[in-house]
Order: sequence, then structure tokens, then C-alpha cells
Amino acid sequence: MKILQFPLMKITFWFILGIVFSYYFNPNPTTSFIITGIFFVPFIVTLYLSKRDFIQKIYFGFATYLLFFQIGSCTQVINNEFYDKENYVHLIKNETDYHYVELVLREKLKGSSSIDKYIGLVKRIDNKSCSGKILLQIHKTQDNCKIHIGNNIQIYGKCILSNKSLNPNQFDYGRYLNNKSIFAQIYTNTNTIKVSDKIDKNIWYYSDYLRNKIINNLKKSNFSKDELQVVSALILGQQQDISKEIIKDYQYAGAIHILSVSGLHVGFILLFLTFLLNPLPKNKLGYTIRLLTIIICLWGFAILAGLSPSVVRSVTMFSFVAVGMYLKKSTNIFHTLLVSMFLILFFQPSFLFDVGFQLSYLSLFFILWLKPLISDLWIPKNKIVTYFWEILTVSFAAQIGAFPLSIYYFHQFPVLFFITNLIIIPFLIIIMGLGVLVMVMAAFDLVPMITMKSLEICIFFLNKIINWVASFEQFIIKDIPINWQTLICLYLLIIAFVILFKKPTYPKIVVALFSLLLLQTTLLITRWKIQNQQEFIVFNSWKNTLITERNGDKVMVFGNEKTIDKLASNTSLKSYLITNNSSITRINKIQNLYYFKDKKIMVIDSFGIYSKEINPDIVILRQSPKINLERLIQVNRPELIVADASNYKTTIQLWKSICIKKKIPFHATAEKGFYRVN
Repeated sequence: MKILQFPLMKITFWFILGIVFSYYFNPNPTTSFIITGIFFVPFIVTLYLSKRDFIQKIYFGFATYLLFFQIGSCTQVINNEFYDKENYVHLIKNETDYHYVELVLREKLKGSSSIDKYIGLVKRIDNKSCSGKILLQIHKTQDNCKIHIGNNIQIYGKCILSNKSLNPNQFDYGRYLNNKSIFAQIYTNTNTIKVSDKIDKNIWYYSDYLRNKIINNLKKSNFSKDELQVVSALILGQQQDISKEIIKDYQYAGAIHILSVSGLHVGFILLFLTFLLNPLPKNKLGYTIRLLTIIICLWGFAILAGLSPSVVRSVTMFSFVAVGMYLKKSTNIFHTLLVSMFLILFFQPSFLFDVGFQLSYLSLFFILWLKPLISDLWIPKNKIVTYFWEILTVSFAAQIGAFPLSIYYFHQFPVLFFITNLIIIPFLIIIMGLGVLVMVMAAFDLVPMITMKSLEICIFFLNKIINWVASFEQFIIKDIPINWQTLICLYLLIIAFVILFKKPTYPKIVVALFSLLLLQTTLLITRWKIQNQQEFIVFNSWKNTLITERNGDKVMVFGNEKTIDKLASNTSLKSYLITNNSSITRINKIQNLYYFKDKKIMVIDSFGIYSKEINPDIVILRQSPKINLERLIQVNRPELIVADASNYKTTIQLWKSICIKKKIPFHATAEKGFYRVN
């Protein structure tokens, strides 16, 4: 792989390692800066000693890699807003306390039928100046007040810190928010919000204003609702209002990437702009005007689309491509990819942990690396066949690169993705051209009926095609269990076999077979671990009780009537089953007594009835039983008290204080998450 020989590739690799190290180990900022200064000294010394022939000196390369590792670590520390002393998170001492919070709305997120979600920039808490991003969740009411991006609002409420997930193997929403420097959430309704007359008219305000103006003009022109949702996602990067049914269809058809503005969309826009600017004179002035116009339009589009990681990545990369076109030099696309990645992570290292960012770069890398190899397998003579063969090879290369990461995050794989791409890519070319034209004209209050209806019809047929492909659910592989070890082994296997396929040699065959053996060994070890595991878990199920007992891949579920009726839609339990490659073998109502390994576990429900002769090791309290906990502890002498999320919060706090007084460990699932006995 020639790309591995690029100095920038090695530097970027060590830079990324530094970001990952800082992300997981959270080094002290001062210590991190001191170490960076120390590493800078050998870099300067080895640079001086190497003179002009420094590339051949091993010690210079080693000093360079260490320095960029530490630069990556410092970049992550610098961009971690938690270390900012002005951040509001340092003013929140207790989550139960109410605060006066003044903030300005920055971005609207996808909400639900009952909740609107916004990202706000905090200005003050209790009249103390501070900064930082916070997630605002507003319960919708009949008398909703109109709030927009840029509005300054005041709220009186609780700031709930973004904690870790409270159930096993569940999506860690708290970490997801922390990666975006959002450390707390506020739940409120419009009745408690005071909207100021002051509006922060910055780039975010004008971007939102322009998007709303375009969408409103299309609505006034009677643009169909479902089609408008899709075109808003395709062109404007706005998925807030798109229905769950449409998203599900695109997921099942393997076309969800179309709804997220990425390199595909930006590439179309670059080609469209190049075509429009082609009449300009072919001299220095003409090329300069062409370059400036393209870069301004691309970054204007990125701002309009909300500056998501995929948009920033794509626009940054295609900006370098545009510069290469201006300089009339054949830029190495791998260099362009690496430079864009390095620059993005240098300014926003948290993008590295964004799923969309990871999938975008992996897909693009495999398209550039693997697509030529697949294309050479067959060279059609017919131009139409060649066109569709190119689409097919690009789709396969992208999916080969993305599918291990996709199943790691989403646990499903759409087999019919290649059919979807073959059909919709020609549609997408037309839609992007019409879409950009309609959006630009709608921004100037001009919506030609012919152009708008043409776009609407194209989107209508696109949705119908996606819905038809998605209807073949038997071709969607669901609930695929995979851990990070298997993920790494899968990528090693793919890379090894691609290298072998390019030019077979005996050492490459050995490496490929070894990677296959490593994957099989990892799968066997994972399977062996699961089969030899036994655990008893009390889930954190709001207002309900959910208990599981797992023996290998067999799970017994215990719950109340409401819990049992909704097991099929219980996402917490589903995540647990998928991760542990397990299935439910029995479903029972909750028992009063369990024996697990050498532990006796007693459950006390709302009736408050329990035996005084059992002497359990663990007591589980559910449905707020009216008991004298001090007497229970004195008589039964348990080792631990567990309270699940079916109990009242005030009752849990009372029990907690009693346990502290009696020096008995107390575990509330609503605070600490699930409880496990293994």
C-alpha cells in the first residue's frame, strides 16, 4: 500500500492516536502541555542533526511521531470544554437544585411528537456569567410560544448532567452529548420560558432564517409534505421533521446515507458550479474568480446545511480538489483526503468519535483504494452498461469499507444496497441539479411551478423506489452481534485479502490466512466467554421492574404485566440480548425470592410483605413498599439494598439516608444504573 509510505499518513496516524489517548485517559492539561514542550526539544535536535537528509534518519522520524502524538493529545485537551473554568458545568453542584438559566438558541435538533429539542449557548446561570452548550428539551403544549434560532431566553429549571447509560450494553447517550461538549440538559415547557426581545443575529441566525424562508416558500407553493421532508434533508441537511417511516425505509433499503449531506452531495454541487462557471475566460483572472466562487459557494452550502461533520469533511476535501484544479496539477486524492482529515481533527478533534465522520472517511478511502481493482474485473464495451457498472463498483467498494463499522453500531445490514444505488444514483443526479436550482430561486421568493413540480415528482418516485426495496425485509440481516475486537479483526481480514488480490505472493497469502485465523479465534473466544457467563441483572426500567437471569446464551426474563406486554419494544433488553448473542427462553412474573449462585435475593413489592427468617444477601425494593427499612435491616441483616426505578424518588432518598446511617451499601438504579450479580 503506497499510501502507508506517505509521511503525512504516518503523522496523521500518530496524531489520531494522541487524540484517542487523551479522550480515554483524560490527562491533566498542564501535564500534557509540559510533555509536549519536552517532546519538542528532541524534535528540534534531531531535525538539526539530520540536516538535509533527515527523512532517512530513524531517530528524527521517531521524535516527529512522538511530538505529533502529544500534539494530538493536547488538541483534544484544548478542545475539551470541560476544562474551561468559565463553563457552566462547574456551577452545577446538585442536580436537584433549580437555576435561572439565560441562553441563546444555536441549533434545532430532531425532536418527537411531544418534545422539541434545541442546542443552546449558556450565557448566565443565577446571574453568574458563564459559557458552554446545553441541550434544551421543551414539552409541546397547545399554547406553544414561537422561538427561533438566535432568541435569548430565560428558564427556571434543573440542569441534569449528561450521565452514562443506565442499562447494560445500551447506547451511551451521555457520552454522545459529551463528545459534542454538551454536559447537561434542561427539561421544561413553554409556560416557563421567558423570551427576550434581544436576538443574536450571527451566522447561525441568518443560516436558520434562510433555510426557513426556503422551506416556507416551498410550503406556500403546495410542495407535498413527505417530498419536502426528503428534499430538505438532501439539499439543506435538515432531518428534524422527516418522518420515522421514511427514515426506516431508507435504512432498510441501504440508502440512509442519502439523507445525510456528504461527499456525494458536495461532489455534485462542485460539478454543477464548475459547469456554470465554464464560460469564464481561461486566464489567470478567470481561474481566480472560478476558484473563489467555488470555495465561497461550497462553504456557504456547509453553513446552510448546519456544519455537520460529514459536510465539513466533504467541503474541506473538495476545497482542496478545487485548489488543485486551479493550479492545474493532478493532486493525489489520498493526500487530499489526509490533509482534510488532519485539518478537521486539528480544529475539531471530537469529530473523530462521530459515527458519520468515521463512516464517511472509511467509505471514501475504500472507494479510492478498492474501486479501481473491482472495475478492472470487467470492462464493458457499451457506454450505458459502463455507467451502471461504475455505480455498482463504487457501491460495493463503499459498502465493503463501511459494513463492519455499520454492523458494529447498528447491528444490521441491508443486502439489497446495490440494487438501491443502481436505481437511485441517476435519480439523485437529476434531483441535486433541480434541488439546488429550486432552493436558490426559493431564497429569492421565486418558485417556478414547472421546476418545483419536476423536483416534487422526482422525489415522489425516489421515495416509492426506496419503499419498494425496503419492503423486502427478508433481505435485511438484523441483530448482528459484534464487539470491538471482532471489528478490528474484520478490517484486518478485508485489508489483507484486498492486498493479496492485487498481487498474490506467498507472504501475502500467509498474512491473509493468519488474519482469517485471527478472526475465527476471536469469534470462538467471544462465544466461549458468553457460554461460560452467568449473571443476574436488575434493569433501570422507569416506573417498571425488569429482572433477567442469564446462563450462557439463554435468558430468563422476570417482570410485571406492563413490562412483559412491552418486551418486544424494550430497546434496553434488545441491546443486551444482541450484544451477548442471547435469546429469551422463559418469561415469568416477578418472584419474591431468587437463588443465584451463592446469593439469596429477596424482592419486596408494594404489599411490603417479607419473611423475617430468610436472611437474604440482597434485598430488592420495588413499587415503593411501605416498610420500616431500619427494622428490615436489623432483622434480616442484608449485605446490600437495591431500589429499582419503579419506586418514588422521595422514597428512594429516604431509603438512601437510612442505609447511610446503618452503613449498608445502597444501590438506586435511577442514579447508578443497572445492578449486576455475577
